[in-house]
Amino acid sequence: MADILYTHDAGIAHITLNRPERLNSFTASMHGELKTVLDDVEARDTRCLVMTGAGRGFCAGQDLNDRQVKAGDAPVDLGETIETLYNPLIRRIYKMPYPTLCAVNGVAAGAGANLALAFDFVLCARSAKFIQSFAKIGLVPDSGGTYILPRLVGQARAKQLAMMGDALSAEQALDWGLIWRVVDDEALGEEIDKISQYFAKQPTKGLASIKQALHASLDNDLDAQLDMERDLQRACGRSEDYREGVAAFLEKRQPEFKGR
Repeated sequence: MADILYTHDAGIAHITLNRPERLNSFTASMHGELKTVLDDVEARDTRCLVMTGAGRGFCAGQDLNDRQVKAGDAPVDLGETIETLYNPLIRRIYKMPYPTLCAVNGVAAGAGANLALAFDFVLCARSAKFIQSFAKIGLVPDSGGTYILPRLVGQARAKQLAMMGDALSAEQALDWGLIWRVVDDEALGEEIDKISQYFAKQPTKGLASIKQALHASLDNDLDAQLDMERDLQRACGRSEDYREGVAAFLEKRQPEFKGR
């Protein structure tokens, strides 16, 4: 594959967006390659997913050179692109049944910014920045931007980011609760490796249930959430990892979780 780098080792899937000369902006071909990779990730015994970008940026969103749009041309159907390419990608990343980590190593703009925010944990280099660039060309934040942004930073800040399109530094994103952590640029790779190796040894099914419950809580009322907690706890209590966790605690040793 030309536009995606991929490895899978010890339960960790590592994906690198690989169009550094275009700040890893998306083309239809790149979407196709990423879909193929994610198919493989889901077919394997995956315990953690990591994504980052090659070069000096994470992802600048859609490559505008991939579709010819000029003043006076007939309108293009951007909704079709969203429906067939971006929406399936965001749904897939958001719902993955294991921890997902995004290492933002530079600019994350447009759909690239919102792709990063669909991950469970966003770890940023100190030089990274987020830009909701849609308004600058007369568009609406897509790739989950209008869903995720207000839930992370509130309506007022979400409107400022979406409607003004100003760049948000990694430090400010951390302060606003948009991302999880900021590290020095040279430490990003080492930190993301350390965190992914940690998650690859944890009770994966239990973590997936935690993720499912937290996502559902954004829309459930209390009664529905309590019922969901009951059902998920029942399933987790029947897992091999639960029995191993209890045994390790009683025997005063480190657990050896299998993700089952």
